[in-house]
Amino acid sequence: MSGVVAGLSLLGVAGLVIVALYGAAWAVRVVREPLAAAPFGSGLEPGEHAVSRFHVRWYAVTMLFLAFDMEMVFMYPWTRVISAMGPSAVLEMFVFLAILLTGVIYAWREGALRWT
Repeated sequence: MSGVVAGLSLLGVAGLVIVALYGAAWAVRVVREPLAAAPFGSGLEPGEHAVSRFHVRWYAVTMLFLAFDMEMVFMYPWTRVISAMGPSAVLEMFVFLAILLTGVIYAWREGALRWT
């Protein structure tokens, strides 16, 4: 029974701390109303809203970037174990790179990288 009381007491103290922190943040804030549009991007005046939509073409480019970013994530540890693994590690990496290259060629042929 004392464990339940201790747990509830701890939960109550945690709740009071959270309420006190929110109250303190509310009391010391400088701006009372949010700004409609503030400069972003090195202090330049924005040409559009910060959360504006991107054209759908950018998503294909983003996926290609992420694929090659993941390639680098796999290549760094591969360079550390290549001497221990031997020629099979080289063959496996070339198969991995061939799969990535096949995907890029497919995307290129389907027009995913065409901007007009």
